[in-house]
Amino acid sequence: MGSAIQKLKLLYLADIFKQETDKEHGLTGPQLIERLAERGIAVERKTLYKDIALLKTYGYDIQKYPRRPVEYALASRKFEDGELLLLADAVQSSKFITRRKANALVDSIGELGSKYLANSLTKRIHVEGRIKNQSESVFYNIDPIQQALAQKRKIEFKYFKYDEKKQRIPQHDGAYYCETPVQLIYMDNCYYLIVWNDKHADFATYRVDRMEKIRVSEEPATKNEQIATFDVGQYEQRIFGMYKDDPVKVRLHVSAEAMSSVIDRFGKDVDITPAEEGWANVYVTVMPSPVFFGWLAQFGCTVTLDYPRDTKQEYLKYLQSILDAYKD
Repeated sequence: MGSAIQKLKLLYLADIFKQETDKEHGLTGPQLIERLAERGIAVERKTLYKDIALLKTYGYDIQKYPRRPVEYALASRKFEDGELLLLADAVQSSKFITRRKANALVDSIGELGSKYLANSLTKRIHVEGRIKNQSESVFYNIDPIQQALAQKRKIEFKYFKYDEKKQRIPQHDGAYYCETPVQLIYMDNCYYLIVWNDKHADFATYRVDRMEKIRVSEEPATKNEQIATFDVGQYEQRIFGMYKDDPVKVRLHVSAEAMSSVIDRFGKDVDITPAEEGWANVYVTVMPSPVFFGWLAQFGCTVTLDYPRDTKQEYLKYLQSILDAYKD
């Protein structure tokens, strides 16, 4: 029994340090003895210091601070406070996570730090007007997708979209899709699954939160050269809003004031040649789509599409269709 209590004593002491101390907040020897007593464990001061030494030998960064009175605290953890705050900010500001799930995840993140940090995590970010996803399906959908990827099998699922009445409309006549999963990616606050479609011999993309009844198929995943050489980084650079089309290399005429936004979208390695003062030509490969044209339109005259001519004409038709929609 004494051995069991000794083991529990060390576990409780470790928990006390993790939950109640950090660099700014420590506990004195008498306070530590009191915390252990609250858990039904009596310990003498001399034994306490030996236990602290054991925890330090195990790897706990417990420091002695010469304050008045002297305090002991866990000075560092696997995650620094700034890292935990960053994780909490990302969770709370993410659109695809429901409010309930975000709160639960932030609580879990808080357990990785002291109680003083946990109290501040829930107050970190409030994004006015942010639309939070109403479904937690993405959390349950990712698991079978990962299983299928690991087992090199196809996945079966049903897929839906919304109509003008906000009703779910099953796609594929409500039948199951059976596809080879290739890559999960996170873009524009949503998770997408890139798959290989055998019928069309091409890649396709699905929103994970719109997939239902996902199950790992008994059918093995398709293997081919396209899948083996798939470059997700290149794919992400070219697509907008997950619209799939033939890639086209375009030339954008970009002003200095818009260059940061263009680099944010395409990365610092884009090809650039100088133009007139305050302007540059940027060469990028994209998949022309309404989402790409919408992204381009936000810059007005500070970013223009110069080449190729066919894509430029498509953009002009896109802009004209918007103007036509506003005519009386």
